[in-house]
Amino acid sequence: MAKHHILLEQAALIGSFTTEATPIISVVSGDSLLFETLDAGWGKGASNKDRFKPFSRREKLDGGHALIGPIYVEQAKKGMTLGITFNEIIPGSYGFTAAGQYPNWQNQMLHLTEYEEITLDWKLDNNRMEGTCRIRDNAYTVGLKPFMGVIGMPPNEADIHSTWPPRFCGGNLDCKELVAGSTLYLPIPVDGAYLAIGDGHAQQGDGEVSCQAIECPMELVDVTVELLQNQTLNNPRANTPSGWITFGFHEDLNEATVQALDGMLDLMGELYGLNRVEAIALGSAVIDLRITQIVNGVKGVHAVLPHDVFK
Repeated sequence: MAKHHILLEQAALIGSFTTEATPIISVVSGDSLLFETLDAGWGKGASNKDRFKPFSRREKLDGGHALIGPIYVEQAKKGMTLGITFNEIIPGSYGFTAAGQYPNWQNQMLHLTEYEEITLDWKLDNNRMEGTCRIRDNAYTVGLKPFMGVIGMPPNEADIHSTWPPRFCGGNLDCKELVAGSTLYLPIPVDGAYLAIGDGHAQQGDGEVSCQAIECPMELVDVTVELLQNQTLNNPRANTPSGWITFGFHEDLNEATVQALDGMLDLMGELYGLNRVEAIALGSAVIDLRITQIVNGVKGVHAVLPHDVFK
């Protein structure tokens, strides 16, 4: 199958999910795409002054994260499943994390309004896979596990959709498990798929508690797309190096939890031939429920079934 190299240029960027923009490329199942990405803020990081030329943003199409796309997948039909395998993800040289600047319930509940806004500037080393920032006189270094925060498709044909929430067809998933070696499976909502990917994260904790991870550009994202014509999903699932994952999304964390668990019971039935009561009984010993993120309006929960859990 073909490998397509997408240049980081104005024509390759979009800040929404939509079928109303002309696709930047057409691919077939089994093709790979290699590209570079801006950070989610369209290259506005503090260490980015000379890295990229300025990119303009269209009023309607570019209101959200800086994504590469849309990517048209030939023979993709509504109701099929699209697999996106992350072969390699290499972060850029800088990252940033802001806190205290959003007037939301979280800041009010945590009494963050009594402190100043802060932006941490991270120096990223993609050879050592470490990132370092400073707070006052202290340096803090963390290991990096880069992943893409936004991967998705438009939920219907005739509108321009925000990149901010997660949806059944992807979007702002912000799941730290989707590292290189993972395959994300998304329900295809529109013919042609119109896939878009962006929002590089060098590292993030479950929950993404400040509203941002270590936001960063990516020097290289290498993905392979695959059509699964006979697979039908209601919500995303993923096969990651650490285990299988199923997702739930809702404004209510309880409802998001039910969706994630519902998907895992279906998956365990497929993998092991269990009925749902058997799956939840066995699953109570081995399934981990994790809060994916709480900051995108629509909250995320993912259920994890580790690969090596059954001896």
